[in-house]
Amino acid sequence: MSMVELCLEVEGLLGRLREEASPQEEQEKLLIAIDAIRFLSASGQSYDFEDYRKSLDANAPPLVIAAFNTLEAAESWLKEQPEPPASGCVLVGNEYCRVMYSRETGLRKLIPSHSTLEYYLEEMIQDGLPAPDSTFNTREEADSWLSSQAEPPRQVFITIAGEYYLAVYHYRVRLRALYPISRAAKSQLEHDGKG
Repeated sequence: MSMVELCLEVEGLLGRLREEASPQEEQEKLLIAIDAIRFLSASGQSYDFEDYRKSLDANAPPLVIAAFNTLEAAESWLKEQPEPPASGCVLVGNEYCRVMYSRETGLRKLIPSHSTLEYYLEEMIQDGLPAPDSTFNTREEADSWLSSQAEPPRQVFITIAGEYYLAVYHYRVRLRALYPISRAAKSQLEHDGKG
């Protein structure tokens, strides 16, 4: 079933639920959900939504809407947008930042969000580390391998000099990155109050 067909079915289901809902507040919330589905179709974002759903099913890295080498470049991009996204994540040198924009006040801000990646890494290893797909002696070897992949995996475990990394592909921005799993352990220690 295509995403368009699925959205039409969900729209119909939500419509039936709305007819059966009694409080006006519930009806209004269901109408908002219906309108969100209609917006995806009307704005031509059905394929983007389908890709997003696939990334959730594949447990891909948290979605990013843009990537930059420096904070200055990211801030310049945000400043130049006629109407920036109200929220979302961008990568700045492989670090997550949350975009904040208020149409009412004109506020445009990037807020570092280190925990976004750490929580993702923690979730990836909560049942233990799997055997690595590939092993490398140096970071340069791993970078070369990752950049040579014609169809990069969304995420795969590798080791570099005995240390676990997660090699990821941020498909929306076509960025390949290596994240040390030790970041998850550090985050867990800080969360437990031991760091």
